[in-house]
Amino acid sequence: MRLQRPSREALAPFGDLIETDGAESFAINGGTTQRFHALARAQVWGPNKDGEAILSIFRGQPFKLPLDIKMMERHPLGSQAFVPLNGRPWIAVVAPDVEGKPGEPVAFAMRGDQGVQYGVGVWHHPLISLEAESDFLVVDRTGPGENLEEHFYQSCFSLEE
Repeated sequence: MRLQRPSREALAPFGDLIETDGAESFAINGGTTQRFHALARAQVWGPNKDGEAILSIFRGQPFKLPLDIKMMERHPLGSQAFVPLNGRPWIAVVAPDVEGKPGEPVAFAMRGDQGVQYGVGVWHHPLISLEAESDFLVVDRTGPGENLEEHFYQSCFSLEE
């Protein structure tokens, strides 16, 4: 599997590309700040609509390519957004749902100024940092209910540059 360049269209089946390029924006705070508006919408669901959106920081250890993709995960009760804080490139790996299991993965070479929000129930690989230890702002759900499913492939997919 080869890395692809991300675009809003390519990521649309899996979630939202979070970047300022081409986004709706306008000046606020007396013209001292540019607001890039509604780049993604956090979704939190639950059995009793009792989940909450939370902000966390994930610190990812760097991976080197080639990398074997052996598993995928998804969150059935909420979306999950990753926004890099250190400006380093990273990789987003997603897969379509095929009868309740992840299909063949697709990998995107993300720039250090691009984030992604995975939609509710979208299969994705855990965080793949590159180059050095990297921090990510993560917006996801907390609350009651099982919000993590993991699937391990019978044979792995090799991710190459």
